Amino acid sequence: MLERRTAHDDLVDHLMRTTPLQRGEAARVVLDVLAYFDETAEDFVRRRHRELQAMGLQNAEIFERITAELPRRAVTPPEYSLRQLRRIVYG
Repeated sequence: MLERRTAHDDLVDHLMRTTPLQRGEAARVVLDVLAYFDETAEDFVRRRHRELQAMGLQNAEIFERITAELPRRAVTPPEYSLRQLRRIVYG
């Protein structure tokens, strides 16, 4: 049976050569990394709010943490005010 090649096979091959990952595991890692970089700033804010809220944090601390985390994203988003962050989460 012929093996199907994808757009990121060179990266998958590299991961297989440089780590103990098998092809399927390496492909999943590549897809996870691509999904991470595809996440918009708004999606990040919503996701982190849900995660931090599930940990029992209150909004004041949640929005403080999100504000501190945003500049460390791979692509730095614009600076959001507290009001803008709340609008992203609550509409």
